[in-house]
Amino acid sequence: MGQPRHAQQEWWRSAVIYQVYVRSFADGDGDGTGDLAGVRSKLPYLAELGVDALWFNPWYLSPMKDGGYDVADYRVVDPAFGTLAEAEKLIAEARELGIRTIVDIVPNHVSDQHPWFRAALAAGPGSPERELFHFRPGRGPGGHLPPNDWPSQFVGSTDPVWTRLPDGDWYLHLFTPEQPDLNWAHPAVRQEHEDILRFWFERGVAGVRIDSAALLAKDPELPDFVAGRDPNPFVDRDELHDIYRSWRAVADDYDGVFVGEVWLPDAERFARYLRPDELHTAFNFSFLSCPWEADRLRTSIDTTLAEHAPVGAPATWVLCNHDVTRTVTRYGRAETGFDFAAKAFGTPTDLTLGTRRARAAALLSLALPGAVYVYQGEELGLPEADIPRESIQDPMYFRSQGTDPGRDGCRVPLPWAADAPHAGFGSRQEPWLPQPAGWSAYAADLQAADPGSMLALYRAGIRHRPVFGTGPLAWLPSPEGVLAFARADALCVVNLADTPARLPDHSRLLLGSGPLDEEGRLPKDTAVWLRA
Repeated sequence: MGQPRHAQQEWWRSAVIYQVYVRSFADGDGDGTGDLAGVRSKLPYLAELGVDALWFNPWYLSPMKDGGYDVADYRVVDPAFGTLAEAEKLIAEARELGIRTIVDIVPNHVSDQHPWFRAALAAGPGSPERELFHFRPGRGPGGHLPPNDWPSQFVGSTDPVWTRLPDGDWYLHLFTPEQPDLNWAHPAVRQEHEDILRFWFERGVAGVRIDSAALLAKDPELPDFVAGRDPNPFVDRDELHDIYRSWRAVADDYDGVFVGEVWLPDAERFARYLRPDELHTAFNFSFLSCPWEADRLRTSIDTTLAEHAPVGAPATWVLCNHDVTRTVTRYGRAETGFDFAAKAFGTPTDLTLGTRRARAAALLSLALPGAVYVYQGEELGLPEADIPRESIQDPMYFRSQGTDPGRDGCRVPLPWAADAPHAGFGSRQEPWLPQPAGWSAYAADLQAADPGSMLALYRAGIRHRPVFGTGPLAWLPSPEGVLAFARADALCVVNLADTPARLPDHSRLLLGSGPLDEEGRLPKDTAVWLRA
């Protein structure tokens, strides 16, 4: 299919992209909720960190039944975050500092407060308005049974994905009842989303992250779910690729880029989304969920690079995001991988061990070929917070009947200033989620003054990252439990073995996640960058 247009501007192939969960980043107006004014006030911090772009979770008008992923209007910024004019200022001010902006689009569903869905409810069964969604009569006597047996996309939830209305119709929602699924076979749905893309590209955004990118298309017959059936009735359907080709044509008009949230076990099918006329990049969930084990990390890295090679797409590397357990906490546990189904209250963790491993993992991810995503607060070494049950807001907790702790623990408002109220988050009142005791010890102002802090490590890692160039990775001979590779004239070595490791030949030490031992060896759970 040839080279994509504007290939000379492919900044996204090796970018460091910082994820901003606006609600918890910084509070500019003091009302307890993070906002765009707060983000604008921290742009100098982000510029000093050295990131190339900011990815924002949804900032649109929303009832916030699922953290903003229930969108009521894509052309309106939610008043809790600010205004459209402020968003435009933020995009422009960030760009002046050399930082691009990526916004979130949630195409599988909208809020039940979206004008389309409200019109569909008012119009009644069989109306054109309902054709924009998946409305169906029920099964069984009187239609009292759901139209099919599809499972919820919230792991651990047994709640139905169909809700019945008083008029007898049922509507589909793979997530919460407040998030009705759109009918992507309808041309108006496709046209609306292409218009939304143009709306934000016109305002200067550089890219779009696509939530639940493999779920949009549904089998029009809406058959019952049979595990292992191919094709799946609602995941990774072939119709999706035509949708994303039309989106790519829009993006190419603006030099825009896409990153897809694509969870698929089949490497070949995953790669289809990254063909030169579809999405530019996709998130790498294999690496994110991989345990802290040398063999499995190497397999994840090799598999990721092999998946991307046939279509010429860059890999992406991420340790944590707004949906998963913070890296410091996860790496301090007996089971260091991540699985939604395994989340549980009261899982013990060793934060000292987890921090040491998280520091090493930061240097590992930053040395790999491709783009790197850093979730806000990872550069501060924040642990997962224990949220009191009475303060939990995540629907995952409620839809699991209280067995899943939910995702609020990684969404706690950031600590900026150790001696300020609420650790400098900016609120005059309690933040929307409570900060744990001792949160101020992680404050950015303290870490900025400490050359041994996690923040200092991330700043140095991002600053020195260009030494690895843009070329491929070559593994070096190494003892069991040690990962060692070369790129350009730089080496990365990570020791996951139980004993210290001898370093390969090199001219000098560039950066380390921790000190070498007295004999100049690399201790366990430590990483270094070396000049060859």
